[in-house]
Amino acid sequence: MLQAPPAEPGMREEEVDTPALLLDLDAFEANLDTMAARLAATSAKLRAHAKTHKSPVIARLQMGRGAVGQCVQKVAEAEALAWGGIPDILVSNEVVAPRKLARLAALNGIAAVRVCADDPGGVAAVEAAAEAAGRRLEVLVEIDVGAGRCGVPPGPEAVALAERIAASPHLIFGGLQAYHGSAQHRRTPEERRAAIAGAGEAVRRTLEQLRQRGLPCPIVGGAGTGTYELELESGLWTEIQAGSYVFMDADYARNGSPPAFQHSLFVLAGVMSAPRDGAAVVDAGHKAMPTDSGMPLVWDRPGLRYERPSDEHGTIVVEGGARPRLGEKLRLVPGHCDPTVDRYDWYVGVRRGRVECLWPVAARGGMS
Repeated sequence: MLQAPPAEPGMREEEVDTPALLLDLDAFEANLDTMAARLAATSAKLRAHAKTHKSPVIARLQMGRGAVGQCVQKVAEAEALAWGGIPDILVSNEVVAPRKLARLAALNGIAAVRVCADDPGGVAAVEAAAEAAGRRLEVLVEIDVGAGRCGVPPGPEAVALAERIAASPHLIFGGLQAYHGSAQHRRTPEERRAAIAGAGEAVRRTLEQLRQRGLPCPIVGGAGTGTYELELESGLWTEIQAGSYVFMDADYARNGSPPAFQHSLFVLAGVMSAPRDGAAVVDAGHKAMPTDSGMPLVWDRPGLRYERPSDEHGTIVVEGGARPRLGEKLRLVPGHCDPTVDRYDWYVGVRRGRVECLWPVAARGGMS
């Protein structure tokens, strides 16, 4: 059930009901502009990943700054974006269930929709859905460039799959999906560089073999916030699929080099108890933000540390400075921005201490 907004435009930040998903608009817009400026100097384009923000509003702001489209991981996310007016969407994931593929093929009537495949059976499933809908669907071959998750091995197997797609009257070979997800959070620049060097070699080898078979490769997609500069350096990737750059999170803050982007996403939490010296309790626990990537950071309050979350509570340990007051509001930087966003119905956009806008998290809970 869609929850009532926790704030109204014009309200002061300290009046917002907690816990709430807070978006610092100045930092957010700076992140959008930083990425747009970085890519404007290259031949690569941004296809921003909407699994992070789940919002047609944010997608339109990205596309207004030069993004060619959006990525999603689920058909439900593609539906929310297409119905919200986004015209170019890649499901950067495999979809094999007939009902989901029928929904995806239907979307192709209102937006350019692409999907990935890494298996002949998957290609056959997409082909059947396209034929039933009377449409042609564009399919990218996903290759495993080191993450060990989805993806056909680069080289001959990937080329054979591309040929299978290109031979179908119901499909279009769209290119390669080459995303090294686990490289994004390797802690040192050297580790990230080594991982993307290996990914680049896999892409280069596959592109050459596609060329030898006379198959053009319009798109090489991949790259994330933690490594996109390295993919750009290689000159191999044509589309950058960064998502977290718009928000950043505590796990990216723990990477070994300072990011070019600012923290713009916060969970606003209220102090609900202060029963003893050296600690306070806030109303934001596991249900307010995940801890799969570590504890959140207490923003702009040196000496305060968040720990011991339970369902509805989190403990603020006071290691220096004053203990937070009962009723005080604290900004918390979540450990992992994507699943944090998925816990909320609304973004509360604030600028210099005042609520400016409320945006629905339109694709929240879109798991199908």
